[in-house]
Amino acid sequence: MGNIRTSFVKRISKELIETHPGKFTTDFEENKKLVSEYSTVSTKHLRNKIAGYVTRLVKQQANQA
Repeated sequence: MGNIRTSFVKRISKELIETHPGKFTTDFEENKKLVSEYSTVSTKHLRNKIAGYVTRLVKQQANQA
Protein backbone atom coordinates (compact mmCIF):
# COMPACT_ATOMS: atom_id res chain seq x y z
CA MET A 1 0.00 0.00 0.00
CA GLY A 2 1.22 3.47 -0.81
CA ASN A 3 0.84 6.79 0.90
CA ILE A 4 -2.42 8.65 0.41
CA ARG A 5 -2.01 12.41 0.18
CA THR A 6 -4.71 15.04 0.36
CA SER A 7 -5.64 17.08 -2.70
CA PHE A 8 -4.26 20.16 -0.91
CA VAL A 9 -0.77 18.64 -0.71
CA LYS A 10 -0.94 17.54 -4.35
CA ARG A 11 -2.21 20.90 -5.59
CA ILE A 12 0.40 22.95 -3.71
CA SER A 13 3.19 20.61 -4.83
CA LYS A 14 2.23 20.81 -8.50
CA GLU A 15 1.89 24.59 -8.32
CA LEU A 16 5.34 24.94 -6.76
CA ILE A 17 6.92 22.77 -9.46
CA GLU A 18 5.19 24.75 -12.21
CA THR A 19 6.02 28.20 -10.82
CA HIS A 20 9.65 27.35 -9.98
CA PRO A 21 10.85 24.97 -12.73
CA GLY A 22 14.29 23.50 -12.26
CA LYS A 23 14.60 24.53 -8.60
CA PHE A 24 13.45 21.29 -6.97
CA THR A 25 15.62 18.18 -6.97
CA THR A 26 15.37 14.55 -5.89
CA ASP A 27 16.89 15.49 -2.51
CA PHE A 28 14.20 15.67 0.20
CA GLU A 29 16.25 17.84 2.60
CA GLU A 30 16.88 20.48 -0.07
CA ASN A 31 13.23 20.42 -1.13
CA LYS A 32 12.17 21.01 2.49
CA LYS A 33 14.09 24.28 2.54
CA LEU A 34 12.72 25.35 -0.83
CA VAL A 35 9.12 24.58 0.14
CA SER A 36 9.39 26.68 3.30
CA GLU A 37 10.97 29.48 1.25
CA TYR A 38 8.47 29.50 -1.64
CA SER A 39 5.22 28.79 0.20
CA THR A 40 3.36 29.97 3.28
CA VAL A 41 3.02 26.58 4.95
CA SER A 42 2.26 27.01 8.63
CA THR A 43 3.35 23.67 10.10
CA LYS A 44 6.43 21.51 9.86
CA HIS A 45 4.32 18.40 9.27
CA LEU A 46 2.58 19.92 6.25
CA ARG A 47 5.88 21.27 4.87
CA ASN A 48 7.39 17.79 5.03
CA LYS A 49 4.37 16.23 3.31
CA ILE A 50 4.60 18.75 0.46
CA ALA A 51 8.37 18.36 0.17
CA GLY A 52 8.03 14.58 0.04
CA TYR A 53 5.44 14.74 -2.72
CA VAL A 54 7.53 17.27 -4.67
CA THR A 55 10.49 14.90 -4.41
CA ARG A 56 8.34 12.04 -5.69
CA LEU A 57 7.05 14.10 -8.63
CA VAL A 58 10.57 15.21 -9.60
CA LYS A 59 11.77 11.59 -9.55
CA GLN A 60 8.82 10.56 -11.74
CA GLN A 61 9.60 13.32 -14.23
CA ALA A 62 13.26 12.26 -14.33
CA ASN A 63 12.29 8.66 -15.07
CA GLN A 64 9.94 9.67 -17.90
CA ALA A 65 12.51 11.84 -19.66
